[in-house]
Amino acid sequence: MKLSYFNISNFRVDGGAMFGVVPKVLWNRVYPADENNLIPLALKSLVVEVDGRIILIDNGIGNKQDEKFMSHVYAFGGEGLVEGLAKSGYKPNDITDVILTHLHYDHCGGGVYRDSDGTFRLTFPNAQYHVSRAQWEWAINPNSREADAYLSENLLPMKELGVLNLIEREGEFYHGIELRFFNGHTRGQIIPIITYKGWKLVFTADLFPFRAHLPLPWIMSYDVEPLKTLAEKEQFLRESLDGNYIFIYQHDYYADCSGVQITPKGIRATEGFSFDELVQQLG
Repeated sequence: MKLSYFNISNFRVDGGAMFGVVPKVLWNRVYPADENNLIPLALKSLVVEVDGRIILIDNGIGNKQDEKFMSHVYAFGGEGLVEGLAKSGYKPNDITDVILTHLHYDHCGGGVYRDSDGTFRLTFPNAQYHVSRAQWEWAINPNSREADAYLSENLLPMKELGVLNLIEREGEFYHGIELRFFNGHTRGQIIPIITYKGWKLVFTADLFPFRAHLPLPWIMSYDVEPLKTLAEKEQFLRESLDGNYIFIYQHDYYADCSGVQITPKGIRATEGFSFDELVQQLG
């Protein structure tokens, strides 16, 4: 198995929205905001190559959105989707599978693009695009709270072009890759757990956007069922501590990875480290 990890882009969002009921005086110490209360987020993807399959997890915002939309995203930096893949040694045609943790625009928008005549095309023409059935059904009939995050131009072309696969249940997706469902952030969010050289690596998506989100009450305002997130976090953190799991963060601007540890205040992240350091540590 080979793993590659790259940052498609950075963007900025309101810090209060990312930390919910936690007072700014607390979260600003560990994840500081600018003068407009905005904080930086990364938008990272993981590639898993195993047994001839090349599996991409999430694909960013994409480039279909107009200037008005992007003016609210505050995107900056990053490697780009195709460019980041290239640095890892892959072309879009190489990708055999795309796992979408969920269908909010910042996780799935790069899978479809518009060509010069406005026709929707697949960024990864040889891939199947996988999402949980629960999330798909939730996304195509969105509630008013999440509607702005589910963009039809990201979703419908996957179905119309015949590449959409709906995952019905948790379990092994492919050798060494397990998919779990979590419902607090949005219904049917997939969290991939990868067994690599005997270690369990968790691509945390929006279950734990940052290292700072490990304390149980530190939950985003974006979560549709925060009490469910609370219960899901508590159960999974206990499992992660017992199993010595390593977390790979999608949105943390300051760290790629961490372990989990018990402290007098509960289960918390270890010091953060880079993905390259992770690979070196695991040999």
